[in-house]
Amino acid sequence: MRTKSVWKDQLCVKMELYYHDEKEGTDMLHIIFGDCEEAIYNTSAFFDNQYLDSWLNDDFAADVIKGVDKGKILSTLAVETKALGVIPVTKIAGGSKTVLLVKNCPQMIFNASTCGDNCAKYLLKIGKIQDVTINLYHIMDFGKNKFEIHIINTDKIVHNMPELIQEALVCL
Repeated sequence: MRTKSVWKDQLCVKMELYYHDEKEGTDMLHIIFGDCEEAIYNTSAFFDNQYLDSWLNDDFAADVIKGVDKGKILSTLAVETKALGVIPVTKIAGGSKTVLLVKNCPQMIFNASTCGDNCAKYLLKIGKIQDVTINLYHIMDFGKNKFEIHIINTDKIVHNMPELIQEALVCL
């Protein structure tokens, strides 16, 4: 059992949840659709003021920067992209910033509506190794493969896009 901020009765409130009881201890991506008072909405500014150099020193960060920004991490201060050349880390895409925040601050809720669908696979990867919650105002395309995502608004676990869309439409 964990205490977490969740969506209930049109408000973001603290309550106790049993996440995925049939596989207790299983990490998962959780989504809150719509307003959530505790979510960080300006993920770009939050990243710029909070990120640590260590966040950029792993293969996951390199994969995110390569996949989203079409770039390569040169150092903890610089990224080289095809479109912009060498840029400071604070100028990477908003989606990259949000994904790295979700991974490195799993106890917080981040609005992932700045993320494009190209971030979805990274969010799913994080959800396989950590229990994380994101906030969305749109239906993100998580692809054609099966997945497990807990929709907090309806307390349902979805396994594919048709199921996710059905739950999201109730919430948005």
